[in-house]
Amino acid sequence: MTFDGRRLMARHLRPALHRGLPTLLALAACLAMVIPLAACGGGKNRPGQGGRERLTVVTSIRQWQALASQIGGDQVRVKAVLTNASADAHDYEPTTADIAAIGRADLVLVNGADHDAWASKAAQASGITMVDVAQESGRHSGDNPHLWFSSEARRAAASALNTAYKQMRPGHDAYFDSLLRRWQAREDELSQRVGKARGKLSGAEYAATESVAAYLAQDLGLKDITPAGYRQAAVNGGEPSPADINEFEDILRTGRARALVFNEMEANGITDQLTGTAMTSRVPIVRVGEQMPEDCKDLEEWMGRLVDEFSKALS
Repeated sequence: MTFDGRRLMARHLRPALHRGLPTLLALAACLAMVIPLAACGGGKNRPGQGGRERLTVVTSIRQWQALASQIGGDQVRVKAVLTNASADAHDYEPTTADIAAIGRADLVLVNGADHDAWASKAAQASGITMVDVAQESGRHSGDNPHLWFSSEARRAAASALNTAYKQMRPGHDAYFDSLLRRWQAREDELSQRVGKARGKLSGAEYAATESVAAYLAQDLGLKDITPAGYRQAAVNGGEPSPADINEFEDILRTGRARALVFNEMEANGITDQLTGTAMTSRVPIVRVGEQMPEDCKDLEEWMGRLVDEFSKALS
C-alpha cells in the first residue's frame, strides 16, 4: 500500500471507531477496494527502469529463440511464435494470439529477408523494438533467407541483441557482455570445427534440392553444382523443366555430385525422384530441415551436427 493509501485509512478509521460496528463494516468494504488500487499504484517495475522484471522477448522461429536466451540470460524471458520443427515460416499464418504476443513484447527478434514478413509487420505495427537479423548482417529481400546457417549472421544477431538488451536494461552491461563473450567462445569452437572440416572438404561438389544450407556449405568450402535452371525454379517456388531435372539426375548418376543436400520440408514428387536417383547411384544424402530439431538446445549444437554429417557424406 502506498503512503496515500495508509493516510486515507487512518483518516477514516479513527471517527469510525466512535460510530460503532455498522460504520466499521462499511469502511472495511471501502478499504477492500482501496488496498488493491494502492498496490496497483505502486506498480511493478518496468524493464529498463532498474527493476527485477525480465524483458519479454518474442522471436519468430525457435532457432533465434535459443540465441536470444543465450545473450540475455536471466534478464530475459524468450518465447518463439513458431516452435514446430516441421512448420514452414515462409507460409505461416499467425494467429490472433501470435500477433497479441508480439504486441506485448519488449523486443521482437525476426529473421528478415522475407522469411518471416508476418512477424516484422506485426512488430512494426505495434511500434515494438525489433532486431532484424537480415538487416544486421547486410542481407536484403531476395537474398537466401536461411541466415541461421551463416556464422556471419549469427554473430551479427548476437551483437545486435547485446546492444539492445543493454539499452533496455541499463546497469546490466557487465552481465550482458559476459554472456556475449561466453556465446562467442562457443561460436569460436564451432568455427574451429568448420575450419577443420573445410581443410578436408574444400572444393567438394554437391547438389541440393533447395538452398536451405547454402551458407553452411559455403563456410565449409563446398561447391554447389545444382543445375542453374533447377536452382532458380526452387528459389521462385516454381517447377523445374524436364531438361533441368534430367541434368540434375545426370549429375547424380555420374557421381559428379559427391552428396545430395535434401530439404525434407520441401519434399514433393520431383525431390522423391532425385533422392531415389541418389540412392541407386550411391550418392550420400544430407538431410536438412529449415527449423532447428527439437532435440537441439541451440544453434551451435545443430550446426555442429550438420558439420559432422557433411564430413561423413563427403569424406
